[in-house]
Amino acid sequence: MYEKTFPNKRFKHTIEFLEKHISNRESILDLGVVNPFTKIMQEHGYSIENTKGEDLDIDTSTIEKSEAEVVTAFEIFEHLLSPFTVLKSIKSNKLVASIPLKLWFSSAYKSKTDKLDRHYHEFEDWQFDWLLEKAGWKIIDREKWTNPTNKIGIRPILRWFTPRYYIVYAEKK
Repeated sequence: MYEKTFPNKRFKHTIEFLEKHISNRESILDLGVVNPFTKIMQEHGYSIENTKGEDLDIDTSTIEKSEAEVVTAFEIFEHLLSPFTVLKSIKSNKLVASIPLKLWFSSAYKSKTDKLDRHYHEFEDWQFDWLLEKAGWKIIDREKWTNPTNKIGIRPILRWFTPRYYIVYAEKK
């Protein structure tokens, strides 16, 4: 997945936000398969259990069976047809989740080679907030950040000041 680029800025913001809200003594269920960020969380002392690659739109059994104190979902909900169902199935009282924000100057992401690597949802921040609130979560903290590139063009210039990522810490109501 990260053969040519490694999202250092996103990972740095994400781990700092996680450490701000979640103690590394709390167990975590991370939605999604083991990935490079899993290793970063482990290096920061977190105990992580991941889902196994099952289609979470259809099979939420891993989430429902988990005894983890915290659920994390980094760049996952935009891939699901029904993130509401997944959010409702979480037993934990704490959630840290991030999404890429919809960019008005860019179409939805769609991998040509991997059917699972596609964005069904392109959220604006208020839409993600609404989804979380409707699923029974209260947002405690939130942050956004940009993702500039070193390319030339209109889109690269817009990425210098248009927020690209959104992360929230939420607790069950």
